[in-house]
Amino acid sequence: MRIHLSSVFVDDQAKALSFYTDVLGFVKKNDVPVGEDRWLTVVSPDDPDGTELLLEPSGHPAVQPYKDALVADGIPATAFAVDDVRAEYDRLRGLGVRFTQEPLEMGPVVTAVLDDTCGNLIQIAQYK
Repeated sequence: MRIHLSSVFVDDQAKALSFYTDVLGFVKKNDVPVGEDRWLTVVSPDDPDGTELLLEPSGHPAVQPYKDALVADGIPATAFAVDDVRAEYDRLRGLGVRFTQEPLEMGPVVTAVLDDTCGNLIQIAQYK
């Protein structure tokens, strides 16, 4: 068994696609109309056949309170691995990304937390 798909709830799929591709560097894998929304996934350019991230519409009534609670408590919706958190932090800050946690060493990992502009906090992590 392996993880094939994970998702984050986004308040605007077009805005999310732009942020996750143009800013974070993922590439679009699937973009299939599904009623008013889309089955919209991105993948790492380093692993185009790897785990997909679904940019899932947040229209269900339970989603907004869930997202609001996570953000209020500073809890990331998901985490992405990077080779160098500090370098990625600097690159993303240069692109205007807002971080809620600067790079922080926590035992064997270095993490930082960013705002994805779509209602989520996202952690980037580097294992030392």
